[in-house]
Amino acid sequence: MNELADGIEDPDVLLGLSPEELGGRILFIVRRRQASHRSHGAPDFSPHNLTLEFWQSFSLPPTYQQKREEIDLAFGEAWGWLQAQGLIVSLANIGKSPGWFRLSRRALAFENVTDFSRFAMAARVLPKDQLHPRVANPVWMAFMRGEFDVAVFQAMKAVEVAVREASGLPSGLLGVALMRKAFDPENGPLADLQAEKGEREARSALFAGAIGSYKNPQSHRDVQLDNPTEAMEIIMIANHLLRIVDARSGSQTSGSTAEVT
Repeated sequence: MNELADGIEDPDVLLGLSPEELGGRILFIVRRRQASHRSHGAPDFSPHNLTLEFWQSFSLPPTYQQKREEIDLAFGEAWGWLQAQGLIVSLANIGKSPGWFRLSRRALAFENVTDFSRFAMAARVLPKDQLHPRVANPVWMAFMRGEFDVAVFQAMKAVEVAVREASGLPSGLLGVALMRKAFDPENGPLADLQAEKGEREARSALFAGAIGSYKNPQSHRDVQLDNPTEAMEIIMIANHLLRIVDARSGSQTSGSTAEVT
């Protein structure tokens, strides 16, 4: 990655880059190289080799060696971010050599740096690894495509499905009615009967209000939702409700946070 060393004399400038900013620079270096060597076979690359190449660059100022450990960590974070966002794909996942990667279709689809910056901003607003396993893939992908209304609907639909499965209530019971029955303060299958009655009523209202406000309107008419921050906030409400269902059903899913009671 000789190109990365060019023009950055102060290592603190490089260390000041966030993982997505450094990852973006690395991504476009790899893309440019592949574009100029299309006739040389499969466009595979090794993060280890590229990082080593950086340290062997003749243009690298000597001040960098003093902070090599910190810079290596920054590179590791950048590579990790690229992989977490699905921008680079490990060839070990498709039965090939471990330690080697290939750019994903999404990485190759960026028109320019501005296009990538929009993607990075959206990924920062809604980190995939913070989402419940039920919604991590479909909701995150819809959000990243800018389909915010679809992402919100899918997140709240996942809550409805999870409540029905955990409560054992019939499929004909839908929306707000399902939430009220599942969390009925007196005998709801998901109600916490050890809690005070006011808290049980509040929990019922929380689920019914969320479904009634954010899932039902999406089911019955077109809802224009073009604000990513608003969409993210609603998705995180659904995310929290799914954690509650996990806790109340006694089947905490892999990767979830501490039990919510």
